[in-house]
Amino acid sequence: MAQAAQILLIEDDPSVRDLLTLLLAEAGHAVTPVPGGREALAVITSMALMPDLILTDYHLPDGFNGAGLATRLRETLGCEVPAIVLTGDISKDTLRQIAENGCVQLNKPIKPAELMAMIGRLLRQSALARPAAVETARPAAVDIARPAAVAPVRAPAKAGAAVHVIDDDAGVRAAIRLVLEQEGYQVCSYESAEEFLEMGGQLLEGCLLVDAYLPGLSGLELLARLGAHLQVLPAIMITGQSDVALAVQAMKGGAIDFIDKPVSAAALVAVVALALERGRDATKMVAWHQDAAKHIAALTARQRQIMDMVLAGHPSKNIAADLGISQRTVENHRASIMRRTGVKSLPALARLALAAVDDTAV
Repeated sequence: MAQAAQILLIEDDPSVRDLLTLLLAEAGHAVTPVPGGREALAVITSMALMPDLILTDYHLPDGFNGAGLATRLRETLGCEVPAIVLTGDISKDTLRQIAENGCVQLNKPIKPAELMAMIGRLLRQSALARPAAVETARPAAVDIARPAAVAPVRAPAKAGAAVHVIDDDAGVRAAIRLVLEQEGYQVCSYESAEEFLEMGGQLLEGCLLVDAYLPGLSGLELLARLGAHLQVLPAIMITGQSDVALAVQAMKGGAIDFIDKPVSAAALVAVVALALERGRDATKMVAWHQDAAKHIAALTARQRQIMDMVLAGHPSKNIAADLGISQRTVENHRASIMRRTGVKSLPALARLALAAVDDTAV
């Protein structure tokens, strides 16, 4: 269970603010909810409130945004308070600004389990990093117009756990670096596959996190080139939300897993930890493949056929026409496939199916 903490909640939507307040209070946290940036700054100065964590919406009234507000609050407090920014805006500019202000981004609509896990993680890191004197410090006067550059709170680097990030978008690289360095990982970033190879990437250790859509040498082409040189670096492919077929192709090309954009912090941390674990322990990899094969073997021949067509990117309507059955029958089969395999999404089903195929070679 996460440690109890003082959380400053900034959300202008009353219904969302009330729900978040209830969720946090039920988890044992003390919550100070306010509707906007001016109120948050006023609370900090007038009450000498020292929050353990800032939880804020990105789009706020009165010209504020959550990322910039977090920076101003930290400057006023005089310490590096961890901040989570909630947003449904996944544009490059928004993600870049959140990363540059040293905040963690979570997507709206909010997933309670993901939010509580991230709060717990940041509070643990902050407890190790924050000096004791900060707890009694009184905030300085607020200067709303003056910006401040704030570096993120980072845990000590984990030895031997380097993550090599390849993405042509500097904002995405910065966001990924922020999340992973907060978890203690060493992060090396590259803007192209060519740069990675020039730096001797095929000789490195750790794991590889690569965008599928790179200019020049694509992510898939990079995996093929590494595979030709018997490269064993565990690779994770970053794809678009509807690119299940591409993800399957990536796993056939050597990726051990994939994640969709936009990438949530919790999902990113989980998949990197899993990749590093699998890369270190061949026995666990074998067990994972065998378990996947067992789940897929439980499907009927028709379910296997429909699963293959779904993972190839065919919509239910087309599958029904090709097989001469109703679309409703296809949907029923899809539901049965998910239930029998125990997965809850198409990406998870793709991982399972590819792992089951690979079991024949293990």
